[in-house]
Amino acid sequence: MADWTDCLNFGIALVKQASEVVMTAFQLQKDVKLKSSPADLVTETDQRVERILISAIRAQYPQHRFIGEESVAAGEPVELTDRPTWIIDPIDGTVNFVHRFPFVAISIAFTVNKQTEFGIVYSCVEDKLFHAQRGRGAFLNGAPLHASGQDDVSRCVVVTEIGAERDDLALATMTSNIFKLLKLPVHGVRALGTAAVDMCQVATGGADAYYHIGMHCWDIAASAIIVQEAGGVVMDTDGSEFDMMSRRVIAASSSTVANRIAQVIHAFPCCRDDEVSGVKGLSIDGQQEEAARSCNNTKERKEKPGSALSRSRFHRHSTD
Repeated sequence: MADWTDCLNFGIALVKQASEVVMTAFQLQKDVKLKSSPADLVTETDQRVERILISAIRAQYPQHRFIGEESVAAGEPVELTDRPTWIIDPIDGTVNFVHRFPFVAISIAFTVNKQTEFGIVYSCVEDKLFHAQRGRGAFLNGAPLHASGQDDVSRCVVVTEIGAERDDLALATMTSNIFKLLKLPVHGVRALGTAAVDMCQVATGGADAYYHIGMHCWDIAASAIIVQEAGGVVMDTDGSEFDMMSRRVIAASSSTVANRIAQVIHAFPCCRDDEVSGVKGLSIDGQQEEAARSCNNTKERKEKPGSALSRSRFHRHSTD
């Protein structure tokens, strides 16, 4: 098995350097642009940090590939191959960043043969560096991380996000999911405004579960391996195997908790990340909206028989 530790160490050093750009801009007035909705924002700092990260990695590893949030928004396709690939979210929590709400992260995952080898999440304002390498554990500022191991959902703190979707079905589904979880009951539902940091709370044991529908691969790819290496469980919201391209995830302290949440929540329709081709000038969620028309109106989907997408089709429109 190849050892990607040098890439991991390079990524950690690079993330720390890029965080200085984020923190310099954090207290300043931002030039904000809308992408797909009033809650889907981008700033010049998002774009600048992604350029810094990709330029430095490409100079060091010219044969490697990239999937970056802002690159996709600019027209690059989402294409995960067997080649070494860096999946980058330059600022996870852009709304937080704009409002100076102190949960803002740089997230990087690294895959080879479509398998995640390591993940890095740096919560810039908190100065918390989460990282994990496949088979070698998860760490926060160098200290080992361990999920809580909680297997009683009624004693769980659950983290989620409303996300950027604002159509009626998405909002009804998301609010219904929260209602149903509270009625299980659970101890509480929390949201920090960044999927990457949300999910890392499961790795710390501070939260016992996280779920989300409608996020993108760059939001959760790094955090997924951090949760897994901390002893947690990551799966699709229908209880099947986790697929970072599906835009659906449950991360939990135990399979018992994860499966109980999967029994309760439902997903609204959203096209897979890898089913959308880059369209220059159209945001990723704008591309998703266009692609969803095709995804939802044809039976010949780009999916394997029995896949998570196929199984979830029968229940994901329900909000009761």
